[in-house]
Amino acid sequence: MDGEVLGAPEGDLRGLKFSKFAPILFVALWSTGFVGAKYGLPYADPFIFLAVRVLIASLILFLVATIIKSPIAIGSSAIWRSSLIGFFLHACYLGGVFFSISKGLPAGVAAVVTSVQPVLVSLLAVKVLGERLRGRQFAGLFLGLLGVVLVLGPSFEQSIPASAVIGILIALVGSTTATLLQKKIGANVPLIAGTAYQYLASGLVLAIAAVLTGGTHIQWSGKFIAAFIWLIAVLSVGAILLLLWLLNQGSAASVSSLLYLVPPATAIEAFFLFGEKVNTQGFLGIGVTALGVWLVIAN
Repeated sequence: MDGEVLGAPEGDLRGLKFSKFAPILFVALWSTGFVGAKYGLPYADPFIFLAVRVLIASLILFLVATIIKSPIAIGSSAIWRSSLIGFFLHACYLGGVFFSISKGLPAGVAAVVTSVQPVLVSLLAVKVLGERLRGRQFAGLFLGLLGVVLVLGPSFEQSIPASAVIGILIALVGSTTATLLQKKIGANVPLIAGTAYQYLASGLVLAIAAVLTGGTHIQWSGKFIAAFIWLIAVLSVGAILLLLWLLNQGSAASVSSLLYLVPPATAIEAFFLFGEKVNTQGFLGIGVTALGVWLVIAN
């Protein structure tokens, strides 16, 4: 028995460790998207900003697939499915978030509205995907939502334009639909190539939206370029691949519940980067949110 390791092989142990660390990494990366938007949107119209971002990300992923010899010719059915998921995840969700923030919606409010998504996904997944929720998970979902509202409640005192409200509701519908579609029709699509086709399709839609709305202005300042590079490398490549991997590994409800941690994480980042204060109510909300997510994802 000397030198023999009982249990899983070393590769499986590494995979298990990554599986436990991956949700934390996803929240850390995904939460920076609102910060990147706040840095970049003063210098660019929202749809052209996103169109250029996702089209570049598409080229990067096609290049990565070529280098590592991952399949690119994945068939017309897989390309169509990827394009449909990409339309909802990138054109609707990201487009709605960026549009609403550009119209004056506070980033915190955008975060809390889109964080209703886990409740919608979990309830719809019971019908659409046949997933089952235990009572503890139901409690966790609504505790998470309560925590998010506690963190960002003061933001709702501000006046919000109607166009911004419409934009963020489109984002909520897009995120919810994309999550369900990924679980239902996207799990068997090669991850890198599938994501690249998602970006290619949504980038074309966003470019058309930019032209139709007359929003094609970009000011290539140093701050915009820094935000742009961050959003492509960390969000469009790293976080999105991680999100799709998590969805392929776990239930839609468990993965979606992680989005509850994004607004509190964003609030903490905004405190350090922009001096935005987190009060006692906010810290209480962060704790309630963490408890809610634990109830949903704990075995």
